[in-house]
Amino acid sequence: MAMALCMAANAAEPDARRPGDYPLTADSLSHPGVPHGRLEGPFEFHSRILAGTVRRYWIYVPVQYDGSKPASLLVFQDGQRATNPQGPLRVQNVLDNLIHRGDIPVTLGLFVTPGNRSERYPDDLGMGNPDHRAEEYDALDDTYARMLIDEMLPLVGARYRLTDDPGQRAIGGTSSGAICAFTVAWHRPDAFGKVISMIGSYTSIGYRPAQEGKPMVPGGDLYPGLIRKSPIRPIRIFLQDGSNDLDNEHGNWFLANQQMLSALEWANANADRNGLPGPRYEVTHAWGDGGHSDGHGGSLLPDMLRWLWRTAPAPRPDPSAG
Repeated sequence: MAMALCMAANAAEPDARRPGDYPLTADSLSHPGVPHGRLEGPFEFHSRILAGTVRRYWIYVPVQYDGSKPASLLVFQDGQRATNPQGPLRVQNVLDNLIHRGDIPVTLGLFVTPGNRSERYPDDLGMGNPDHRAEEYDALDDTYARMLIDEMLPLVGARYRLTDDPGQRAIGGTSSGAICAFTVAWHRPDAFGKVISMIGSYTSIGYRPAQEGKPMVPGGDLYPGLIRKSPIRPIRIFLQDGSNDLDNEHGNWFLANQQMLSALEWANANADRNGLPGPRYEVTHAWGDGGHSDGHGGSLLPDMLRWLWRTAPAPRPDPSAG
């Protein structure tokens, strides 16, 4: 009898949920009754600010956009993966469904790859990373923000009417793309007031020790301290990560994301305690049991966007994360 019970349990295991299993919801799938916006591109872009690099970008234009008034904006890093119709993010499907339902306003999407050190963007990269990704995404300075805001957005804005209201402009990404998104909002909250952070690399990837007369370059693990010791920015941010995320020489991703949450919440509490005027961080989170994967974030993306535009409460943290 014991053997039979053991065999029955083993037979059921393939259907049991495994850590990191987060299927997409209907909000991320294409539906015949929902009008599909058009995805323009890829276009190539050579930056003056990030000289010597080339990148690709795509523009998502919802069918509801008619140019009669400025549209909201969503910028997503690693655009080649964000727009992958078979990937875990499928951002354009989510925008189709949520705009159609009225859950978020009419929103244009800008999906941007990292730069590559070449004259033309390589055709054989597929979903892979261009070779200038870490230098752009894991840096704490404002170089990438200036490239995006001062060069790329005017280019898109020449074709489409974009809102100037930072409360209607979101920026997001996964992994190093997430810390990149936060860095843009950190330096330029006047341009982006909403942040989507999935499995964010708030770790020491960008750190470089001082050497040969060159100063030390900080990494993303500095952010919790910066948040605690800097004036509060008017930023609304959704943090997502999993308890099985990376743990390596750069840091522990899950702990780093928890440090980010703690710092943001402490900054608010400290400001309240001391009666400080000004904004407060609007922050929520969802911890799961996934690894360094876009799966959990992709499954939550519709709820993230609804929460960022405040049409729904934040998703509850996954109890499986412990």
